[in-house]
Amino acid sequence: MTGNRRAAILALTAAIAVPAEGLRQYAYLDPGGVLTVCHGHVGADIEKGREYSLAECRKLFDKDMARAVETVERCQPGLPDPVLVAFADAVFNIGQRIVCNMNTSTAARYLRAGKLKEACDE
Repeated sequence: MTGNRRAAILALTAAIAVPAEGLRQYAYLDPGGVLTVCHGHVGADIEKGREYSLAECRKLFDKDMARAVETVERCQPGLPDPVLVAFADAVFNIGQRIVCNMNTSTAARYLRAGKLKEACDE
């Protein structure tokens, strides 16, 4: 992916995810009981009770979303930008199985078959 396209994709994913995720600078337990901070960042690197700066939150979000975009590109290469953005947001929220696991994800199978509308409807 070219640098310009990557920047555009990351900007679009941020435009979708940030308002939906909100921002909490202190770690909290999400509805599933997972320790979370900032814009939905989860992981072993979270320090419970610590306040995270806006810059730290942005860095975590950028890293997480870049990983989500890379996952979609790896598992479903060549998707049109709007579909890539939508599924990167899905990967960010629910994990890579939505695009990578052909056995359990109908959306992944539709994407592989080029049935983009059906994948998005899924």
